[in-house]
Parts: sequence; structure tokens; C-alpha cells
Amino acid sequence: MVKTEINSVDVDQTAALLRAQGYCIVTDVLPRAKIAALDRDLSDAFATTPFGTGGFYGETTKRFGRLLARSAHADALVEHPLILAVVENILAPFCDRIQLNVAQAIAVHPQAPAQLPHRDHDMWRAPVGETEYLVNIIWPLSAFSADNGATMIWPGSHGVHALDAEPAMQPVAAEMSPGSALLFLGSTLHGAGRNISRDVRRGVVIGYSLGWLKPYENQWLAYPPDVARTFTPSLAALVGYQQHRPNFGNYEGQCPSVLLHGEPDEPLGAIDALRPDQQTQLEAFLAEQRQTS
Repeated sequence: MVKTEINSVDVDQTAALLRAQGYCIVTDVLPRAKIAALDRDLSDAFATTPFGTGGFYGETTKRFGRLLARSAHADALVEHPLILAVVENILAPFCDRIQLNVAQAIAVHPQAPAQLPHRDHDMWRAPVGETEYLVNIIWPLSAFSADNGATMIWPGSHGVHALDAEPAMQPVAAEMSPGSALLFLGSTLHGAGRNISRDVRRGVVIGYSLGWLKPYENQWLAYPPDVARTFTPSLAALVGYQQHRPNFGNYEGQCPSVLLHGEPDEPLGAIDALRPDQQTQLEAFLAEQRQTS
């Protein structure tokens, strides 16, 4: 089986593989003990969450989000330095800042059928083949194999090839062990595989998208201010407590990070949050107005 797999902390190499193949597997990204601790924290939610309804989510598959509120170990995945650097490398040309799109746990049970092959960027009705809108990372909580429903990836199906009627290459199973991570672009065709084993295949998907898009998971409901106040400033920013210039995602005309310090005691006045090019344009306009007044 052909598979793009590396053991690397090189951001440029990892990003280059993503651009070339649409996916890559990075081995030994986190200690297995860290993944096992996260799995233990999520065990009750896996046990009590009902199976999905509908053919896409899967009626023999369980899914739940809000991972940052369920386990203190989830932030190690969400804020992994290599992962964030690679995501920034891919998405930064198209946005002012990235955001957390989803943090979801998934359990594919025995006899689960294969999932419909799909591209996650299709959640947004936007031009295809010109821009990457998101990068997903799947972290296995249990070993992923071809038999237990490992994610199926179609190499080379990303970017402009997302417009092709049929993928040029056959899919590969993203087989990997806990501690490794599968990275793939939002334009890459993929889907959960069929679980023909007797084991439950458990994993976590952490997704990042352009900061000006509406995220898949409603982050402000998942992590309201009283929860986000327990986060580090960088983690709170990832889940939406930071504006995307110009003035996008504001609270009363200000950066929503003001809510991390408690509810404001007084009314807030709007404050400009412009891109550098817009600030330059504004200053030139104001200067011209002063000269003519």
C-alpha cells in the first residue's frame, strides 16, 4: 500500500507533502501516554453518547464535540506547535488569522459501513481549486487499520483536482497508531472506512479553518466566556475570542477577548481593527480631508 508517512518536525517538509499529496501521516507526534489519558477522559462520553442518525454521520458511529471542555488533555492536540505551524503555512495566505473549526471525537463501531467519500470544504459554498479553506488532523485514540475503519484518503484529489469528475488514484487506508496524526486538506476526498473487525475504532478530529468563515462547530456555544476564561489567551483566540480584521467577529465593536476578563461594567465604544492596507488607506483619506476642510 502506498502511503505518505514521515517522522518529522520540519514544518516546510510537512506542508510540502500536504500540498503535493493532499495528506500526510506524521508519526510520533505526541506520547502515547498523553493520547491514552485523553481517551480515558472521553470514555464516559463515548459510553453515553447515542449513535448518529442519518447515513452520513452513521447509525453505527458515535460523535461528540466540546473536547476542550471535556478533557484538559485536548489542548495538547489543538495547540500542538508543529500542527499549528503547518496549518498556518497552508492557510495564512488566505486569512488574517486561523480558527478552530472543530474538535470532535468519533467512534466507528463494528459492522459500520464505509462513509460517503466527501470533501470537508464543501460545507462552504465557495470557489473550488483556488483556495484552501481548512486543514484537518485526525488523531487515533486506538490503532487505525484497514479492517477497523481507518480513514480512507484519495491521494492527489485535492486543490484543482477537486473539480475532477473522478479521482485519478485509488484510496488508501490511513493506518496509524496512537501518537501519530493524519493531516489532510479540506479539498482532499476522504471518508471513514468500513469496520469489518470486532473492535471499536476511536479517534479525534481537530480541524482549523480560515478565520473569516463560520466554523463547523459553534465555538461560542461550545466554549462560552465562563469556560474560555480558563483557557490560555492563545487557545481562547483559536476558539473565537479574537477579531479577524477588519472588525470581523466583534463584540460591541471590540475584540471579544474583552469578555475573558468578565462582563464589562460600562458600555463599550467601537474600536477600529483594520488590516494594514486598510489603515494606510484610511490615514491617507483622513489626511486629505483635513487638508480640504
